[in-house]
Amino acid sequence: MKMTFLAAGLISAVALASPALAQDHNAHKTMQHDAAAMPAGDQGAASKAFAAANAKMHKDMAIEFTGNADKDFVLGMIAHHQGAIDMAKVELEYGKDAKIRKLAEDIIAAQEGEIKQMKAWLDKSGN
Repeated sequence: MKMTFLAAGLISAVALASPALAQDHNAHKTMQHDAAAMPAGDQGAASKAFAAANAKMHKDMAIEFTGNADKDFVLGMIAHHQGAIDMAKVELEYGKDAKIRKLAEDIIAAQEGEIKQMKAWLDKSGN
């Protein structure tokens, strides 16, 4: 009897909480996650450049979804890869560590190549 009562109570609690949880999730989806909303932190030149690149990437990734998974993936990833390139360029401008600078160079080369592949796919597929 105690177990039945406990189980019924748990089920009721979950059922009552579900709409509230869904509402919180939906509210989160509409929040603006841009650089202006982020904590200030160190606002030196490099930080400002990273914040600008990050904000641009997120803005550009806000594509209008088409229902075509392939096209949506490619459009989102082009913007994401460009963001990686832009951030790597900030590293090359301000960074000092040789290994990280080399990583930034490698990222630029790889991401540029992949962007070319994705744009070629868009052209070829008529998207």
